[in-house]
Amino acid sequence: MIRHTPFHPRTGAANQTGLWSHWSGYLAADRYQMSDKFEYFAIRNSAGVFDTSPLYKYRFTGSDAESYLAGVLTRDIRRCRPGQAQYTVWCDDEGWVLEDGVVLRLSGDEFLLTAARANLAYFRDLASGYAVEIEDVSEELGALAVQGPLSRRVLTEMAPEIESLGFFRLGPAKIGSVPVTVSRTGYTGDLGYEIWVESDHAVEVWDLLFEKAGPHGVIPVGQTALLITRIEAGLVLIDVDYHTARYAWNDDQRVTPIELGMGWMLRRLEDDDRAFIGRKAIERELAGGSSRWRTVGIMVDWEAWARAHNERGLVTPKDHTPQHGGMMLYDAELARVGYVPSFVYSPLLQRHIGIARIRPEHSSPGTQVGLEVTIDHRYEVIDSEVRPLPFFDPERKTA
Repeated sequence: MIRHTPFHPRTGAANQTGLWSHWSGYLAADRYQMSDKFEYFAIRNSAGVFDTSPLYKYRFTGSDAESYLAGVLTRDIRRCRPGQAQYTVWCDDEGWVLEDGVVLRLSGDEFLLTAARANLAYFRDLASGYAVEIEDVSEELGALAVQGPLSRRVLTEMAPEIESLGFFRLGPAKIGSVPVTVSRTGYTGDLGYEIWVESDHAVEVWDLLFEKAGPHGVIPVGQTALLITRIEAGLVLIDVDYHTARYAWNDDQRVTPIELGMGWMLRRLEDDDRAFIGRKAIERELAGGSSRWRTVGIMVDWEAWARAHNERGLVTPKDHTPQHGGMMLYDAELARVGYVPSFVYSPLLQRHIGIARIRPEHSSPGTQVGLEVTIDHRYEVIDSEVRPLPFFDPERKTA
């Protein structure tokens, strides 16, 4: 059965294209306007509003909630104080990534964790012996991501307390008379916030938000626009940039946090006394330098891209629709050294960019590699360069 998010009475009416995808059993708009680039530039120039309600949401409460999560999550949740949020991953015993998500620490013994896939049974199976209660509150909460340079101004007009909310911080607020939780988090790499509201009050919050936001050029945005921004921001996507180890058939389909570009989560491991799941395997990888991959950015040489198409009598394509697949990367001797699961023409950077997985010896910024593309049913290798992630990282995001 296809379900509707709490905001569907408004998102359904706003969707002029009738284009929807399925996200965890919910309808999610691909785009509302005829042009998804129009929605993209709303995010980068004013603000866009994205319905993130289909995320799974798990509430952890109890005197052992912190110690329980400290043993499950790869990043040290003890460093996340009440009123803070934390991006994290969780792994299996072999150090392979199961999933990534964001934890909101609502109080000393209450946490809200988001996930893209169902994890309730997994988390509950690990809870024996802990004074912790784990609830699936996915249907109880609606969530709106308000992302872009004007997001703070719009939200502050409704809730002045948001003005002082720091990066990856959260707090209670009121939109009209509706109590909400607002976190300074998002999936666009820009200044942005997420509003968490009880489902029964979701439509009321939507209406109040757009009453204030409309005059600022803020519009609803769909998945296509969001996926462009997340590639520019170097943010990984499950089932594209990595696959959960839970359903992998072999090690080629698995990835470690270090290989996924999450090594920064483990920089203080020597000061961390937790016996979290996967720790021993991760320590072996760090000690032995056995990582197979690095996650980096790739930027295509625009002259080489244009030349490869013009020589075939073709107009140079600049398709801003994200491509998810496995475009191959080669070194100067045409030996395969990696692949690009996420690729797009960035409307802001006006360059073809991608998130790539590449062999460590080829991962230094500036390294020249060849990107394999298909032109007129022929393989072509286009000059490209390794770049650090993210591609887009404005000061306003954290200011």
